[in-house]
Amino acid sequence: MSESGRDVFVNCPFDENYKDIFNAVVFTIFRSGFVARCALESDDAADNRFEKICRIIDQCRYGVHDISRTEVGGDPPLPRFNMPLELGLFLGAKKYGGQKHGPKSCIIFDREPHRYQRFISDIAGQDIHVHNGEPRRLIVELATWLRAQSRSRRVPGGIAIADEFDVFIARLPQIYQDLALEPDEVTFGDFAEIVVRYLAPPQ
Repeated sequence: MSESGRDVFVNCPFDENYKDIFNAVVFTIFRSGFVARCALESDDAADNRFEKICRIIDQCRYGVHDISRTEVGGDPPLPRFNMPLELGLFLGAKKYGGQKHGPKSCIIFDREPHRYQRFISDIAGQDIHVHNGEPRRLIVELATWLRAQSRSRRVPGGIAIADEFDVFIARLPQIYQDLALEPDEVTFGDFAEIVVRYLAPPQ
């Protein structure tokens, strides 16, 4: 994928438990006239993951960052800090990237109000949005932000997009079946293309 001027870096968890919210993020971005980008967009073993993330951030004017998933896990139990790290990269690019990156803009989500202050208090000056783990609430918050960034009256409100997303999700199993795809083998590229085709006006 190439830089479009409306590319949005998606810095969110990719695990199965977050999938409903992740799909809502991607759908809302495309429905609002932007392009969703993330580290899953290419699968190249020769491509260093950190370098890939830096390259995508370099190409994206906007960012959606969800820092809600930092719980400890594994043995020994350790926190997950990939999302805060990538948020830091994005904010660093904006701070020190000169004219090219100074205009960057992002929205930050967490699960509960003020929760982030317990593990990343240095961003206390940022406006943190709360989704409570609810896709519809995230869609409303994200759509409002994207509509403000686009400055386009053609972008519908968040409630309307949330309703459209519900219809899309209800149709998704049939779409997968028509494409001979099993849900657990759908890649980010597959899903993004499905969303774009679904949203395309009839020919």
